[in-house]
Amino acid sequence: MEKALYTILSNELIADKTFRMRLAGPTGSLKRAGQFVDVAIDGFYLRRPLAAQEWDSDSLAVIYKVVGEGTAIMSEMAPGQSLELLCGLGNGFDADACRKSALIACGGLGASPVFSLAKELLEAGKKVCVVMGFNTAADAVLVDEFKAMGADVHLATMDGSLGIKGFVTDAIKAVQPEFDYFYTCGPAPMMKAVCQSLEGPGEASLEERMGCGCGICYGCTCHTASGPKRVCADGPVFKKEDIIW
Repeated sequence: MEKALYTILSNELIADKTFRMRLAGPTGSLKRAGQFVDVAIDGFYLRRPLAAQEWDSDSLAVIYKVVGEGTAIMSEMAPGQSLELLCGLGNGFDADACRKSALIACGGLGASPVFSLAKELLEAGKKVCVVMGFNTAADAVLVDEFKAMGADVHLATMDGSLGIKGFVTDAIKAVQPEFDYFYTCGPAPMMKAVCQSLEGPGEASLEERMGCGCGICYGCTCHTASGPKRVCADGPVFKKEDIIW
């Protein structure tokens, strides 16, 4: 884990109330897709945990939606301003668990944590099918980016404005992709449905309200098959068979 000041390079609206922010700063503690950063915002006691969408040797990107006062302040920040981040938090996805072909099922901003995962799998010569779900077409993020990297992308929206009308699980049933391992990230009801409907092994990235973000306060503890676990430090990624929904 690193604690440092990061400089905002860009902060752009990419979907309805949804922004992509790129920040310059140390990224050496980011080792796996699915890890996150904890953002400090002046005037707020708790930090905002955000998944690292992608990163290179000296910068990283996060995607966030304006849902309250803290993220509203972030949305108004401009290049050149600074934010304090705790970087490289949590345990990410295990790309090596997939042998030849992966299914990635994501909903909403759950597309962000799995973006670097898809890239890593494709660069390793594995096939990747990405099934993405959103409420409406206006909420869609990273669709073109997943396609550009070579993933087989399928879409579902609740109102039918993009892809098929329905849930991620409906799109999976329609596509019937072949895979030996799956990864999922998004709203808890979606991930529960994915894990319970798919046979075979997989992983899910859980989300809980966090206090410290680094395993000290135990405020994000969840129940698993092997006992209580901290989502921030022991997760956020857990094996399908360990999760008690």
